[in-house]
Amino acid sequence: MSQELKDSPLGDHDSSYKQLFSHSEMVRDLLQGFVEEAWVEQLDFSSLEKVSGSYITDDLRDREDDVIWRVWWGEEWLYLYVVIEFQSTVDWMMAVRMNAYVMLLYQDLVKSGQVKKGALLPPVLPMVLYNGKPAWTAVTDVADLIISVPGSLNRFRPRMRYLLIDEVRYEDAVLADMQNLVAALFRLEKSQTPTDIRAVLKSLITWLKAPEQLSLRRAFTVMLGRVLLPRRVPGQTIPELNDLQEVDAMLAETVQEWTKQWKAEGRAEGRNEGRAEGRAEEAGSMLSRLLQRRFGDLPHWAQEKIQNANVKTLEQWSDRIFDADSLEAVFK
Repeated sequence: MSQELKDSPLGDHDSSYKQLFSHSEMVRDLLQGFVEEAWVEQLDFSSLEKVSGSYITDDLRDREDDVIWRVWWGEEWLYLYVVIEFQSTVDWMMAVRMNAYVMLLYQDLVKSGQVKKGALLPPVLPMVLYNGKPAWTAVTDVADLIISVPGSLNRFRPRMRYLLIDEVRYEDAVLADMQNLVAALFRLEKSQTPTDIRAVLKSLITWLKAPEQLSLRRAFTVMLGRVLLPRRVPGQTIPELNDLQEVDAMLAETVQEWTKQWKAEGRAEGRNEGRAEGRAEEAGSMLSRLLQRRFGDLPHWAQEKIQNANVKTLEQWSDRIFDADSLEAVFK
């Protein structure tokens, strides 16, 4: 088990996902299963190579939860920049962030000599892997965050799009039909009972039985034992698990007891979330009306911020309305 995961707190999705997507099989299945583009078939997956931190500057190395790979595409490298995004609210500025990360990657490739002077830059596929419950409402092209201007000035507006993988929105039946490691991961995240997890485990045990896949089996085992199961059955002691078969055996012994607790926790969480969502919707509606009376029609970015905010934040914004001299000052 890596020290990185050993030291991570329970529920730390970022660390477990980074460990999983440090395996070429996961990156291959992410591309083949969730990037619906014809050019994916032209990639040489045997060439998948994790980008070494030896020629990545501190600006990018500090992005601990991001994963960068490259794969041979015809006669060129295609770089894959995967951002792992597990937060309760949608980042409306994600397009700006992704644009900055890709530009830093290009800068580092030139500095390190990976791209020679005068040569063209390699293509990059920016991907955001999102696991939040709120639907992703942020724009996926940085150009859509910039004020439109008339005439020739519009030519200079930067454009760069990222690919969003919103895993919660994939239907269970679709994922179950895919013989795909990433689809199995998404099914684990969406599982409602220990029986659901066991169904996915049986597939993983079959797919990952080769000796060279030991590290990936361990990464799935760590994710289940240290992240997923403690979140599903809080208060239960999860023993140290060393392989997927041990996870399956433990679930087989506790399936009846844990299913009852799991469902009870789910009902309680659902009630709490329902109450919180109701309060947030009411507070957001009131804030929108007050802002419209003070500043006129609300732009799209303000509506998105209100939609994705919690009750406490909405109340803080409401307190600022009559002292703020602009709409931007309310949301500062």
